[in-house]
Amino acid sequence: MRSTSNKSRTRLKPALFGSLLLAAASPAFAATNQLIQPNVLVVDKSLPKAQLQAEILAARRYDTFWNNGDEALARAALAATFRDNTLPPGRPQGLSGPIAASRGFRGAVPDLRCDVEQMIVSGDRVVSHLRFNGHFTGTFKGTHGKGQPINFIATDIYQISDGRITGNWHLEDNLTFLQQIGLISN
Repeated sequence: MRSTSNKSRTRLKPALFGSLLLAAASPAFAATNQLIQPNVLVVDKSLPKAQLQAEILAARRYDTFWNNGDEALARAALAATFRDNTLPPGRPQGLSGPIAASRGFRGAVPDLRCDVEQMIVSGDRVVSHLRFNGHFTGTFKGTHGKGQPINFIATDIYQISDGRITGNWHLEDNLTFLQQIGLISN
């Protein structure tokens, strides 16, 4: 982060400062150091810096939502017009879809953790390669977990406009997950 001298700082009006302070206190606007970090970040260096930063921030907010279940982060990351382009059967379209999926998955794997193995930013797209870990101690499709470890990958392609994710294409290794929890034999 670039530091500035007192001479070059802009003074904020009290009302604006208060609004910024409230926004900063919200979990959705948590400091970026509290958001999940990709292990590898590959960026299109031809993108304007502000666009690049906004796209990375939206992706990190959404990926952190998958890591900790904080729905305020999903609301901050996703546009009002968000569309899931690989919508699974039975999942609602729009913001309510990922929130329902997260709640359901956390019901099966309460200690769920999501790591971003790599993030690639190009144009208006961000690709996040995710790894999910945890233990199946909850319930999934009527099956009760016995603490089985889970470890599987997913890849998401986010389309981003004005700092919000407007579309998502995703592919999860559901076969591995279902084998690990014992719903499908190896």
